[in-house]
Amino acid sequence: MSAQISAIRKSWFENELHDPGMARIKYVTPTNLDRVRKINHFLISAFQHSLSDIKENLSSTYLFLLTDADGVLLAMDYSCDLEQVVKQSPIRPGMVFTAKSCGVNAISETMDTHEPVLLPPEQHENPLFQSWHCYATPLSLGFQRAGYLDVSTINADMQGELIAIAKLIPAHMQNRYQSNLASSVTEQPSIEFTKRQLTILKMISSGLTVKAIALKLKIKECTVNHHKKVIFNKLGVQSSAEAVSIASRLSYL
Repeated sequence: MSAQISAIRKSWFENELHDPGMARIKYVTPTNLDRVRKINHFLISAFQHSLSDIKENLSSTYLFLLTDADGVLLAMDYSCDLEQVVKQSPIRPGMVFTAKSCGVNAISETMDTHEPVLLPPEQHENPLFQSWHCYATPLSLGFQRAGYLDVSTINADMQGELIAIAKLIPAHMQNRYQSNLASSVTEQPSIEFTKRQLTILKMISSGLTVKAIALKLKIKECTVNHHKKVIFNKLGVQSSAEAVSIASRLSYL
């Protein structure tokens, strides 16, 4: 996710109060949630397909959450017996899982530590989540942090299975993500890039930010962003991670 998009998101939030005396939980607005979902459509698809493969083998009660790299909830799934619990909770796509938005939680902790985190109920700051045992882990695709996965249960006896499931899903997602990208690549016609576009594409693949690229090439950041937009349009993608993956498969990198 580019620094430009993160900066724009500062104006994307709306707040809701779910319990008197508690801080307001932040959500991105519906319009901007739609934008975020479009940017992460391959990631969401990988999440949904992976769960469809795994859920049929589960007999216990679980809640699955997928956020983007900024902690915005993109998609969720849960056991059928949790339907009423989830509907009565504030958890829905667009919710922001940072500690500032909804208190310390497993996702906010793994965002801070960049490591998998198991958080028992009593360590959740927000009372709304204090019946959940949660395991959250970062999701990395290619060179970029793609988002975060959280698997939660209300059954303390299921912690071992909880961790095993949470460790299994990312591998499934990686395979599905790569499969989706490969399918999109087969539909891609030959693409012509200018020398400057190829240079910027290679810099993106090395993990450089827009600001860093602008400094190295001695051009304005808005010019870099223009080139990125053109590159993304030519590749038919909406994020740097997708651009790098597809460009690599097409031998541009």
